[in-house]
Amino acid sequence: MDIKHLTHIVALADKRNFARAAEHLHLSQPALSRSIQAAEAALNLRLFDRGALEVKPTPAGEFVLERARRLVFESRCLLRDVNLYRDRTLGNTAFGVGPFPAATVLAPLLVQVRQSHPGVQIRASVGNWELLLSRLRAEELEFFLADTRDIPRTPDLEVTQLVQLPAGLFVRAGHPLLEAGPLKPKGLLEAMVLHGIATVRVPVAMQTLLVQLMGQSSADSLPIALECDDVRTLKHVALATDSVLIAPVTAVAAEMNEGRLVQLETPGFPPAYSDLGLVMLKGRTPSPTAQHVIEQVTAMLQAPSGR
Repeated sequence: MDIKHLTHIVALADKRNFARAAEHLHLSQPALSRSIQAAEAALNLRLFDRGALEVKPTPAGEFVLERARRLVFESRCLLRDVNLYRDRTLGNTAFGVGPFPAATVLAPLLVQVRQSHPGVQIRASVGNWELLLSRLRAEELEFFLADTRDIPRTPDLEVTQLVQLPAGLFVRAGHPLLEAGPLKPKGLLEAMVLHGIATVRVPVAMQTLLVQLMGQSSADSLPIALECDDVRTLKHVALATDSVLIAPVTAVAAEMNEGRLVQLETPGFPPAYSDLGLVMLKGRTPSPTAQHVIEQVTAMLQAPSGR
C-alpha cells in the first residue's frame, strides 16, 4: 500500500461519499472503489462501512486514518520542500490574521513584504480564529496570527504567544457616557445595555470576566449589540452612533489623536488586552517567504511602539 492509497482513504473519510471523494480526487468512482478495496485487502481490515447515503470509517478505519493523515501530510510537505529547494525560490505564501492584528499590523506588514520581495505572491485572509483554523487545517494557509485564548491546544497545532495588545472601551466625542465620569461595573453595565457594545468576537475568558464583574448569569446576557470581524466597520459605527466600541488601543490611535474617539475610564476593571500569537501546523516547515513574514510581524509586535 502506497501514499496514493492512503490519500484515497483520507479523502473518502472526509467526504463520506464515494462520488464526492472521487470528484475531489479527479478519479472515476469505480477506480476509487477498487483502490479502497485494494487497501482493505492489503491490511486485511474493513476500513469503511458502506451505507446507502454515507460511508463511515469502521473502528479499524479510524485507527488507520489517524496515521494515514500524518503520512499524507508529511508526503505533501516533502514534495513542497523539495520543489522549493530544487527551484531555489522563496515560494509564495498565504496566511491569515484575526480582526485585531488586521486593524493594527497587517497594512504596514504587507508594505514591508511588497517592498522587500516584490516578486512573490501573498494572500492574506482576515477572519475569526475558527475560520482561520479551518483553513489552516485544510492547508490553505501556512499560518495565522490571532488572539489565541480560545484556540484548542491540540497535537496537530503549534501555538506561539507573541504579545498582549492593550485594549479598552471607546466612544465618540460628545457621547453621553463621557459626562458621567469614571464608570463602576454596575454603571457600566447599565450604560452598555442602553447603548450596546460593538466588538469582534469576545474570547471566552473575557466573556466570563465580564459576566462576573457585571453580575450577569451568562455570556448570553451581555449587551453585545454588534459583532463584526472588521474593526474598521466597528469604528465607523462607533463614530456615527452611541455604541460602545471594544478595540485595541493601537487600532483607534488615529481617531483618539484627532479627538474623535475617547477611551472610557473604568476603575475596578482588570486591564483588557488581546493575547496575540502565531498558529501553525506542527511539523510543517514554513516557506522562506512565510518565514520572512513571521519574522517581520514578530518584530513589529514586539517593538516598543507595537505594544
